[in-house]
Amino acid sequence: MNDVVYFNGPVQNGDFTFAGRPGKAAGIRLAEALNALLGLAPVPHLWNTVTLAGDVRHRRAADRGTVNRRQREEQALAAKYAPGPAPAGGLLTDADHHVASLALDMTRALLADGTLTVRDLPVRLCARCGHMAGAGTAGDCRSCGHGGARVARRSLLVFDRTAHGPVLERDDIHAAGARNPMHLFSIAHHAPQLLVLSRTRDHGVDLAPLGLDGMVLDPRAGLHVAVLAAAGEQGAVRPAMTVTENAAANVAAYGAPFRQHGAVRLRYALHGKIPYETAASDQLYEVHRAQAVRELFTGWYLPLCAARERAGVSAARIPALLKFLRRAHLARPATPPGDLLTDLRHRAAAGDMRWVTDARALACALSDRENTSGPMGPTRGAL
Repeated sequence: MNDVVYFNGPVQNGDFTFAGRPGKAAGIRLAEALNALLGLAPVPHLWNTVTLAGDVRHRRAADRGTVNRRQREEQALAAKYAPGPAPAGGLLTDADHHVASLALDMTRALLADGTLTVRDLPVRLCARCGHMAGAGTAGDCRSCGHGGARVARRSLLVFDRTAHGPVLERDDIHAAGARNPMHLFSIAHHAPQLLVLSRTRDHGVDLAPLGLDGMVLDPRAGLHVAVLAAAGEQGAVRPAMTVTENAAANVAAYGAPFRQHGAVRLRYALHGKIPYETAASDQLYEVHRAQAVRELFTGWYLPLCAARERAGVSAARIPALLKFLRRAHLARPATPPGDLLTDLRHRAAAGDMRWVTDARALACALSDRENTSGPMGPTRGAL
């Protein structure tokens, strides 16, 4: 088995394109860049398709009689990559058969050992469509827009974290040499003590085999299972899921029971947001005579910088980072020194991203990238 392999935190399959919102691909590009540096084969791009917004879009579509919910997600995903080819490692969603099978197996095991339970609890249901509102949700139904609701009792899959310790700890973060994200731990630990892990959705991991008819596994739990499923196919013991701090804070508590399966343990590889509106400026590349490294900068180097600057890459830093990359690109050796490349790979596997602002290490990484993937590297045509 491989040791560390990077996977993107499943991207929500919303109404956007990568061209219009390149920041949506930051985690994918970061995982690709690090895996390539580690000499690994391409892994699948992971997608979150279990969304209420997706249900609503499908119900409102004129062709819903001829296109089912799963097919609509597949069409939307294909459009994300058009007109280029699909990613070399393929696609995997949080509702694919392999993911659903693993999710049910894990849920059954967690029910058997008492980590999860099924409880009969009062819930607020839409009086028209039966959609179950989340805790504290008020107003019109988010599924059908109806204004009426009723209170009923329903069997739910729940995680009572009272007896299971912190939902997020230092060991859950994949990052050697980085500061502990104490604010992230605080946010995660303020999640409700009783977490409901079953939801009313038209699409997802069907919980009917567990006696929860009409419900699916909460997508915040399911996206963790998607990473574990992808890791299992790749033989990865330590999958690292690229994710922003804000996203990790929103999903960590719900994913806590689903971060380990057998010997495979999932950790979060945190990264910040990238100011692509600044990096898209034509003048930026003209002023710094850096047109030749534009795609390299936006598609490869900035995602790596975002893993170092987890609070987000400052827009003010963009010109300096571009100049630094350009100099390192010009200074890259024809063949990367073996000892430096070995050290660089150890650091990349450990999540130590300080090397991205080390001129010699960056030049080595650029040389290795070019030697193994060609001048445009592994992301060419993928996004």
